[in-house]
Amino acid sequence: MAGANGSKSWTAAQRKKPEVRVNFISPEYFPLLRIPLAQGRIWDHAENMRGGMLAVINQNMARQYWPNGDAIGHQIRIPALKDQPPYTRAVAGCDGWLQIIGVVADARDDGLRNPIKPQVYVPYTTQMWMFTQILVRTRSAPLALLHDIRTQLVKIDPEQQTMRVRDLETWITNQQEYAQQRLVATLFGIFSILALALASVGLYSVVSYGVATRTNEFGIRMALGARASDVFCIVLSSTAVNVGSGLAAGILLSVAFDKLATKWVTESSRDPWFLQR
Repeated sequence: MAGANGSKSWTAAQRKKPEVRVNFISPEYFPLLRIPLAQGRIWDHAENMRGGMLAVINQNMARQYWPNGDAIGHQIRIPALKDQPPYTRAVAGCDGWLQIIGVVADARDDGLRNPIKPQVYVPYTTQMWMFTQILVRTRSAPLALLHDIRTQLVKIDPEQQTMRVRDLETWITNQQEYAQQRLVATLFGIFSILALALASVGLYSVVSYGVATRTNEFGIRMALGARASDVFCIVLSSTAVNVGSGLAAGILLSVAFDKLATKWVTESSRDPWFLQR
């Protein structure tokens, strides 16, 4: 792969040989999987049908090769895009320069633990493969529409075959990594419940002990005219100080160990929603 900016260009021989993942998609791919557009635009239907020499990259690739944020308008070249009949057909000159017209958000296609790789998205008509994946998002049970989808495919090409049909939830749950992550999440959930129970018992014990040691004080206060609500406010304020101190210490430790936390979760521990959960 190589890229150019005006009259300047760099090739794989001039740098470490870069490796990127190339995805052949239609423009509906991003809204279907809810991958937001971060910069630029997506090619339209007309450009898709003629196999336009256009490309969209993910943010990881944009940061890696264009750290100044000026990836739009640059060109990249993927020499592997070649016409190889009869199994792979491509438009003329597809192994030439592709113009970057957009940058999309990163998508985790290799699991939660693996780092996000640089990715390039090009029109699927640029290079046609024997097998094509069709993604369908439905509001009802996905497999319930399978017959209708096959009927539409037969209308387009009676010789087309549909195989390896899977709904997204089944595909995810069958992954080995999903089972491992679910086990880890379950263990963390059990430990969290135990920690919450221990904290509740400990807080109750501390409050009970504090009230018991101040029984004489409360009796004197009430004898001097204090009401029961006043005594309750004293106990509540003392408890609030203890709980508030514990929460503040927990938040500070969570922020301090932010890098350690990100090894286990995808969000940063500085995210308010993460702290709330």
